[in-house]
Amino acid sequence: MSKYQHIREAAYYANMELPKLNLVIFTFGNVSAANRDLGVFAIKPSGVPYAELTPGKMVIVDFDGNVVEGDLRPSSDTKTHAVLYKHWDIGGICHTHSTYATSWAQAQRDIPIYGTTHADHKTVDVPCAQPMDDEMIKGDYEYQTGFQIMNCLSERKLDYREVEMILVGNHAPFTWGKSADKAVYNSAVLESIAQMAYLTEQINPDCARLKESLIKKHYERKHGPDSYYGQ
Repeated sequence: MSKYQHIREAAYYANMELPKLNLVIFTFGNVSAANRDLGVFAIKPSGVPYAELTPGKMVIVDFDGNVVEGDLRPSSDTKTHAVLYKHWDIGGICHTHSTYATSWAQAQRDIPIYGTTHADHKTVDVPCAQPMDDEMIKGDYEYQTGFQIMNCLSERKLDYREVEMILVGNHAPFTWGKSADKAVYNSAVLESIAQMAYLTEQINPDCARLKESLIKKHYERKHGPDSYYGQ
């Protein structure tokens, strides 16, 4: 058995959750699963329909974006994943073009924290990274997207271990976590939060952000005392 079989399987099963959760259509989106000891990750191949995926079709890539093993071309977002793995201690990354989260990204807006569902998972608005500047776009676009994500969190003084999701302006959401499964979970949560925030603003365009006391109460109730990291 290949030494990469476990991450191939993790990436495969995580990718197969995306259509089940209505987070992707056709061949949109991708999930990767990393082995930090080996310095590699497994990622969905580019352009292969979900129904045709198998663990063996997952492509093994190192943290510099080089293909280590696999017969297919890795996802076009591979270099973004590689940058994040190289700089962050995470085990899985998920990228979708889910309808509501992508709509907020296209609108270049953070998702405000309006309710306790959001507060159960995050104590801050979901950040939206500003669209990439022209020079970065002209260069290695997917590689620069990784830095676009990291720079946004850094500028806002947010910790990637606490805020495991982001919108990339004009593009779509990325999520991550300790495993590929957690990254997918975060993508599903983000899509739900995005939908509820959109509907909230349709019902009441002047709705207020959730009170800080409620944010703290709900987050600590789910994650334990002293876990609150709000601003």
